[in-house]
Amino acid sequence: MTNVSANLIIPKRKQRTYIPEDFKVETWEALQPSFEELKSRHIANVQELEKWMTDRSELESMLSEDMGWRYIRMTCDTQNEESTKAFQYFVSEIDPKIAPYDHELNKKLMHSPYVNALDKDKYRIYLRGVERALEIFREENIPLNTEISTKQQQYAAITGAMTVTLDGEEMTLQRAADRMKQNDRAVRETAWRTIQERRIQDKDKLDELFSELLKLRTQVAKNADFENFRDYMFAALGRFDYTPQDCFDFHTSIKETIVPLLTTIDQERKQKLGVDELKPWDLDVDPSGRKPLEPFTSGEELLEKTVQVFYKLDTYLGDCLATMRAMGHLDLESRKGKAPGGYNYPLDEIGVPFIFMNATSSLRDVITMLHEGGHAVHSFLTRELTLNSFKHPPSEVAELASMSMELISMDYWDTFFDDEDELRRAKKTHLESVLETFPWVATVDKFQHWIYEHPEQTTEERKQEWVNIFDQFNHQLVDWTGLEQYKPYMWQKQLHIFEVPFYYVEYAMAQLGAIAVWKNYKENPAEGLAAYKRALSLGYTVSIGEVYEAAGIKFDFSTAYIKSLVDFVQHEMEQL
Repeated sequence: MTNVSANLIIPKRKQRTYIPEDFKVETWEALQPSFEELKSRHIANVQELEKWMTDRSELESMLSEDMGWRYIRMTCDTQNEESTKAFQYFVSEIDPKIAPYDHELNKKLMHSPYVNALDKDKYRIYLRGVERALEIFREENIPLNTEISTKQQQYAAITGAMTVTLDGEEMTLQRAADRMKQNDRAVRETAWRTIQERRIQDKDKLDELFSELLKLRTQVAKNADFENFRDYMFAALGRFDYTPQDCFDFHTSIKETIVPLLTTIDQERKQKLGVDELKPWDLDVDPSGRKPLEPFTSGEELLEKTVQVFYKLDTYLGDCLATMRAMGHLDLESRKGKAPGGYNYPLDEIGVPFIFMNATSSLRDVITMLHEGGHAVHSFLTRELTLNSFKHPPSEVAELASMSMELISMDYWDTFFDDEDELRRAKKTHLESVLETFPWVATVDKFQHWIYEHPEQTTEERKQEWVNIFDQFNHQLVDWTGLEQYKPYMWQKQLHIFEVPFYYVEYAMAQLGAIAVWKNYKENPAEGLAAYKRALSLGYTVSIGEVYEAAGIKFDFSTAYIKSLVDFVQHEMEQL
């Protein structure tokens, strides 16, 4: 076991000052009086307004954490009816009743004669968000949003139930995908085709589900007087710092700077593999014929080694993960019935998040663990901020925390790889995948813009547009002959499109930022790490640009800036 720091203190929930200590979220009837009291409370001065804001924040934190645990339990076991029911109850019976009160409380705040006396520096970002929420709120969207939440859940149920049988063994798609790293090309092809066949068994079900979501989301946007759901989501996500046009320019920059570089990498791969045609199942195998990297053999070992890496970086970072382990706030291994994917779920009252993932034994799993660990550190760094809203920065900042962690931890990957060659290979593989992030994000983001700009699309048009965008950005040298039937459905594996629409371009923005954080860290480790922690501890009390500035980097996606950072990554790869 890692030597955890001697002063590891297991956090306790802050004492409540507004909600009774023993209160549990069970029925709306028990909750409603708190909302009523906040709505009708007389506020006589700016101090009382601030007290009202912290009381409201306490109620929000409690509800957010309760919802968090319901979601965590449901995703850890999608087959458990009790957990699913508990989650659905919150979504259908509690959430919709909170929404109108939220709106009323926002109005009360913004109409208060004392709102202008609040500390501008402290509250400007929060008040800007409240104002935007007031602008887009519509009573008639409450039942629609409930319906959307319920439908989004169906995606996890459909994909969570997907398994395949290879060599007589039933396994999750994640575990089957590990075979794409095998040197035996026939094994890779069988695994790839088997996974695709399993996915397209549910293609019509997922198409239908998405068409229903598209219709509901478009209605929500129209109700709120937006031309389309994309414009509505830009408002709802609080995108104050960039526009759809900036996203389109970003797609173009990616196409011009990164796609040609990846084509060169694929050309080398094809030559090393000695194949006539590069196929989709040739992209994950080591081109030099070495066996797949196996950095760990169990979820416990993955966690233990990640804790060690964090301690080598910084005692505080190590303590964060060690605390989560001591509290049982992790579920790492892939198993049947568990929802796909990985996440770090912030738990707002206790301030100690939960990490969920589907580890098998691959390098990808190490990256996921480091990534979610970066999110976790962010939760710890913001847990003492006064308002709940301060702890929830936009994704452009949240993903900076996680993606930077993947890169700044690389100096200590010898914890996972004691063989020098394996270590170099792991780093090079990851840096290639960092570059591959950009075209895939551009594909998914551009597709979503098209989807919501053309809400009347047929499923046929949707498939054609996906293929058209996919072909612009992804693996120009890969030959899809004989596999054409699978390509139009590749978008269905991207849970963001179903569950968190438009939350994706942030990955590429944050990936750029993370490369810049890493560059600073390589030049001066102590200052680079200090700036990283300093930026994250701001939470959402300043704008995205100001967080990036605190980290010593720029929030910029111009072609010139992308090129300078990609050149740095290329240089680092050459050093390996």
